[in-house]
Amino acid sequence: MHQRPTPPTGPTGRRRLARKALLAASALGVVTALMAPVRAGAAPAPVSPAGASPTAATPLAANGQLSVCGRQLCNASGQAVALNGMSTHGTQWYAQCVTGGSLDALAQDWRADVLRVSTYVQEGGYETDPAGFTARAQQFVDAAHARGMYAVIDWHMLTPGDPNANLDRAKTFFRAMAKKYKNHPGVLYEIANEPSGVSWSAVKSYAEQIIPVIRAEDPDGVVLVGTRAWSSFGVSEGANESEVVNNPVNASNIMYTFHFYAASHREAYLAALDRASDRLPVFVTEFGTQDYAGEGANDFAMAQRYLDLMKRKKISWTNWNYSDDHRSGAVFKTGTCNGSTWTGTGVLKEAGVWIRDRIRQ
Repeated sequence: MHQRPTPPTGPTGRRRLARKALLAASALGVVTALMAPVRAGAAPAPVSPAGASPTAATPLAANGQLSVCGRQLCNASGQAVALNGMSTHGTQWYAQCVTGGSLDALAQDWRADVLRVSTYVQEGGYETDPAGFTARAQQFVDAAHARGMYAVIDWHMLTPGDPNANLDRAKTFFRAMAKKYKNHPGVLYEIANEPSGVSWSAVKSYAEQIIPVIRAEDPDGVVLVGTRAWSSFGVSEGANESEVVNNPVNASNIMYTFHFYAASHREAYLAALDRASDRLPVFVTEFGTQDYAGEGANDFAMAQRYLDLMKRKKISWTNWNYSDDHRSGAVFKTGTCNGSTWTGTGVLKEAGVWIRDRIRQ
């Protein structure tokens, strides 16, 4: 999101075998998940079984280890797949919206494939308690896995817009995450949410320093690289995808991210996504049906044009955001996360009803 206003309150062979074993355990419901949120600095909350055991029908059990083949995200059988799901809001503000009940609803009622776990770096996030926010991210990733969903581990750098400003923190965070999930098929690593105000060469340099840190622990995990100008392939700063096409990150098994907000990002952005996905592997890790701040009226017609394009080209996506923030872009009605009802449409805002229907399709 171009501007994120402050919320109202404040493989080796052995590795491949290990991943398969973990996946089989998940399918049997052996993997457990977080039932209650934790506060930064607090010890991780106890875990308990998911509401319903994942089965072979879950996205994770059915598709296994993902990889990038050509311009597509592919499953363990080499077939192109497109993941559809939701992104959390900042976990420093809305951890109460990521519970056993809410994730049961996301996996079973919404039928989502993927949960993006957004760890803000600044704005009261990771930098205030690295150990606490790392533990929190891991708990939410585990909870997604227990329900048969993939997890995008989102390093939600936003301000400052230069990802190199948090290079050391990012290395520490991704080293810990990759070490934990090196044998698990269910993670993708999003290393820079929305770079802005910096050149593509600076973003590329950052990526080429972070990716080896991940690869040292997890050689197989798909890495998602943010593009400049708030992950717009440069469009929001007067550029386009050609800078990435002509100077790609020197790494394999990666995809590039694109973000859009339908009420703000019109024809030029849609055209850029179309062109870029003809040349590069793209994952839309964040979008909304509102303006770039996740506010205002929903433009479902424009959003549907994006979704139609992504469906046709098998581009994966996660929608912003799975919370009860007061803005129109939050899917739940304000106050929902303080209750215990998550399923159906009665607890959803207009955007929530719309996106749930699209994921279920």
